Amino acid sequence: MRIILYSGKGGVGKTSISASTGLELARRGYRTLVMSVDPAHSLSDSFDLPKSLMDHEAGRTVSVAKNLWIQEVDVQEEISRHWESVYGYVSALLNISGLEQTLAEELAIFPGMEEVSSLLYVNQYVREKTFDVILLDCAPTGESLRFVSIPTALEWYMSKIFKLERRVARVVRPMLSTITSVPLPEENYFQNLEDLHKKLEGIDKLLADPKITTVRLVTNPEKMVLKETQRAFTFFCLYGLTVDAVIVNRILPNSIQDAFFSEWRDTQERWVNAIEEFFAPVPVLRVPLFQNEVLGADRLKLLSKAVFGDRDPASSFFHEAPYRFRKVNGNYHLQLRLPFVSSKDVTLHKKLDELVIRIGSIKRHVSLPQRMARLEPLGARVKDGELTIVLGRNDAQRKTKG
Repeated sequence: MRIILYSGKGGVGKTSISASTGLELARRGYRTLVMSVDPAHSLSDSFDLPKSLMDHEAGRTVSVAKNLWIQEVDVQEEISRHWESVYGYVSALLNISGLEQTLAEELAIFPGMEEVSSLLYVNQYVREKTFDVILLDCAPTGESLRFVSIPTALEWYMSKIFKLERRVARVVRPMLSTITSVPLPEENYFQNLEDLHKKLEGIDKLLADPKITTVRLVTNPEKMVLKETQRAFTFFCLYGLTVDAVIVNRILPNSIQDAFFSEWRDTQERWVNAIEEFFAPVPVLRVPLFQNEVLGADRLKLLSKAVFGDRDPASSFFHEAPYRFRKVNGNYHLQLRLPFVSSKDVTLHKKLDELVIRIGSIKRHVSLPQRMARLEPLGARVKDGELTIVLGRNDAQRKTKG
């Protein structure tokens, strides 16, 4: 079983690459599902399918080729299947606060419903062994990070707050109903959440298992896109997911010799080199810009050939998280696997929100999470092939804060 997440900034081409990967996997005999987790679905457009077909099969799996299905998760459909009690309570609460009923119903679709609904399907398909490979065409980067963080947040809520909240509601509800019209959630609301939690059980372990789940970041050779890709890379590492490839899409091919594009080619080559330096040792796959839009099965097959060549897309191209973060005694530790390196080989310096690690002639750039961006490297040590860098406030920062 394989689960592959395609993530990246909006407009970089991840939907087309997700669809093309699905076609190649299906051609190789894998029972494959491509699921769109992006509220602004365009997966069916990539296959050039009629809108009437997707409207008729709203939210369900649709067969598009032998061994290949697609699914565009429809939050309106999911409300009736999974969220009815929760949605009803939130809608009533918003309505009683003064919002008009129609607006209250729209706002009751709160952030996370679509992501949780998608995770429910993934867990169901894994349990039932419905598919060999599930490809997730994720929303733009910020929503992708919410997608992978939801299992952890829900687990914390269910273990720390849910039971207490349920008991309090049972005691207070009869008294409160006599003095105010503000509703407290009914028992079916809590039962709805408990059922959802049970259906999601184990999804966090699936996402964190690099033998099953990996992330592929799609980017373009441009500075603004690269910065977001760097941040995404760091946050996926923080959540324990393994990025097994970075796909650089829409590179101007060498066959374009027009003088107008010469500077563009030089700029792109510079950023592609920067991408390979930043994400090493994760493989970087180069994809040329096509002469026309990639639309329909024939064009998608050409795209899959350009991305993967003869490689099997179901393979994991990189098997371990490049680095990990943890907090120890008030400082943050950044850990990297670097065999055959000693502490004296390592030099460190900060560049804005990046930590630059130089080992001889090799450089690694680590984009730091916001919480760590202002910290300084306090030291480094190597033990058993693992480099640990300590990040914290230096003496000058402590005096300023004091």
